[in-house]
Parts: sequence; C-alpha cells; structure tokens
Amino acid sequence: MYTIVEKRQLNETVTLMTIHAPLIAAKALPGQFIILRIDEEGERIPLTVADYDRKAGEVTIIFQHVGRTTKLLATLEVGDGLLDFVGPLGRASELDGIQKAVVIGGGVGCAIAYPQAKYLHEAGAHVDVIAGFRSRDIVILEEEMRAHASSLTIATDDGSYGRHGFVTDVLREKLQEENYELAVAIGPVPMMRAVCNLTKEFGLRTVVSLNPIMIDGTGMCGGCRVTVGGQMKFACVDGPDFDGHQVDFDELMKRNSFYREQEAHDAQHICRLTGGRG
Repeated sequence: MYTIVEKRQLNETVTLMTIHAPLIAAKALPGQFIILRIDEEGERIPLTVADYDRKAGEVTIIFQHVGRTTKLLATLEVGDGLLDFVGPLGRASELDGIQKAVVIGGGVGCAIAYPQAKYLHEAGAHVDVIAGFRSRDIVILEEEMRAHASSLTIATDDGSYGRHGFVTDVLREKLQEENYELAVAIGPVPMMRAVCNLTKEFGLRTVVSLNPIMIDGTGMCGGCRVTVGGQMKFACVDGPDFDGHQVDFDELMKRNSFYREQEAHDAQHICRLTGGRG
C-alpha cells in the first residue's frame, strides 16, 4: 500500500495529497504522471506529478473532484493507503538549457504548470508565470508559484483578484515586452488553444500538456490518441507534452466529451454514496 502522508484542501473542489512512494520520487521529473487505483474495485486514473521530494521519498498529486475516483479519493485521510501508485510515466518535459520562459496555467492546470516553473527557476532561468482562474475563491498554489518564479501575475475572469481578464490578455503584453525562448501552457483545452494562437503570431515555441482519456498509460489501449502535426500520437508514451502549434485541438475537445453522460451519472452515484460530500 502507498500511504497518504499529507492532505490539504486547496479550494472547495481541489485537494493536494502527498504519497509515500520512494521509487517514483527517485525518478520523477516535471511533465510526468502516475496512474493510481484506490482499491481492487477501483478504476485506474492518471494524475500529473505536481511535486516530489527525493530525500523523503514522497510524491505530491493535486486533483479536482470531478469523477468517480477523484471524489472517492478526496474522502481518504492521512494514514490511509492506495492499492496501486504506478510511475513515473510519460516523457519528461524538455526544459534543460532554457534561459527565459513564460509559463501559463489555467485553473487546476496550475498544478501541472507549477513543477515546470519550479524546475526552470531552480535551474537559474528567468520564469514569468501567468495563472488564470474564474474567481478569487478557486485560486490555488499562489505562494508556491510566487516562490518559484521571477514574476507571477494572477488573472481572474470576474476581476475579483489580480488582473481582470484572461491569461491571453496578460500574455500579449508580456510578448510585446519580452523575448522568450519557450512558452508552456497547461489548463483547459480552450485556454491552451487560445494561448497557442497568440504565441504563433509571435513565433514563440509553445509546449502544451494534453490530458485525453487514458486507461493503461503504456500505449497499448490507444484511448489517449491525439493528432499532432497530422500524425497520430499517444499522450501516455509520446507525451503528454506536445508542440502546441501542431495539436488538433478540435479533435481533442471532441474526444474528451465522449463520456460526458457516463461521468455525470457516476458523479450522482458517488454523491449518494458519500452523503453529498462529493
């Protein structure tokens, strides 16, 4: 069993957990993910490695309570264990040698963008971070991002905190003033597409992290296939990082919506099982 050693609520629907998993912590890098299973009856779900502590042998995951397994996972407490915790999986982000970058996170996607910014910052790069949220009450990881960035700009759709507007509004200003080598954009698919459309105008190489439906994480099931540069790729083994200017975002959005009805049915079922706590 993989023991939960820390649990922290980041906002009403997002939870941070740290898991004792020394073999994974020893090798994990930004951009990689794990696949977990709560128990024998549970499904396998992928979650990005949000942080790792090699010395303590711990891996941090951050998840939103949106489906059957994440809602059940959120009911576990420190001292409880997970049956399976497999990784690190996927290709690590290619960040070495970058001297100046802009990292853009949207909503819970900031949990994936944070380790990218942290790695670059600790390597001595100049890193400007832009984090977007719908409103102040769902802002996460502000202190962590600020500690690992040359600058942090928070934008909210409703203007309740930070800049009023979208991450692309802030990014356009940055691109007009700064010369970056790399942009990293992680968040909702529409946000990543909007960022890529903007950076393409400026000729800035842009990497996105994709999260299509995934089952086994080893390339065998084919569920996570995406089209990049006109070629089929598997997010679990070829990614999850890809050249954002080459991604077919329309196809990705369509595939991500395939099981919306089933997910809604599961959410209602879990809500009944947990007495509404999901």
